[in-house]
Amino acid sequence: EPAFHRMKVRLKQEIVSMGQPHIDPVGAVGTYVRPEDWNALITRDDTLVIDTRNAYEVAIGTFDGAVNPETDSFRAFPAWVDGYLAALPDDKRPKNIAMFCTGGIRCEKSTAYLVGQGYENIFHLQGGILKYLETVPQEDSTWQGDCFVFDERVSVTHGLAEGDYDMCHACRMPLSAAEKNLTSYEPGVACLHCIETRSEADRQRFRERQKQIKLATARGEKHIGGD
Repeated sequence: EPAFHRMKVRLKQEIVSMGQPHIDPVGAVGTYVRPEDWNALITRDDTLVIDTRNAYEVAIGTFDGAVNPETDSFRAFPAWVDGYLAALPDDKRPKNIAMFCTGGIRCEKSTAYLVGQGYENIFHLQGGILKYLETVPQEDSTWQGDCFVFDERVSVTHGLAEGDYDMCHACRMPLSAAEKNLTSYEPGVACLHCIETRSEADRQRFRERQKQIKLATARGEKHIGGD
């Protein structure tokens, strides 16, 4: 069954925008590391492991020991990594820098950026977290939690099994079962992440959309109206 109910085609200059037009992911990127070899690299004492994803993605799962940049968008990553690495004292500078993201696309750019800055021994997880979860058995895994995905599954776990998270369709943030039990949660309308940032007019509009979703479900159809 397709993860998406419809297909949109948009022409864009970049698949994932980093705001660094000078970098060349085709010409120079980090060294690819197969999922089977990833654990050996990231568990070394001389390896700095960086999660290049956004904070809301990292919040539901990441690799043991990975640094969370706590960024809201990929465009913020270059400034963060520049500041973080520059602040490291000489005796804390890593021999290796290993980066990862959901499917590997963001790391094509993040590793190219660091290579362009003159850093050496830059590595990234080939195929991203998804390939790792598909390939490495859970009993051998250093992954903790779920991996956020940008489709109706919301999150996946080892073996790419669907995870336990739902999505707030008002702000598109992942929600755990405990977060859905909070009084701030109204399905399709509000959650703890957005209840203070949405207007009453927004919530009325979201309630109408939720009503249409329920009507479509009652007819045995899927609601694919505009978000």
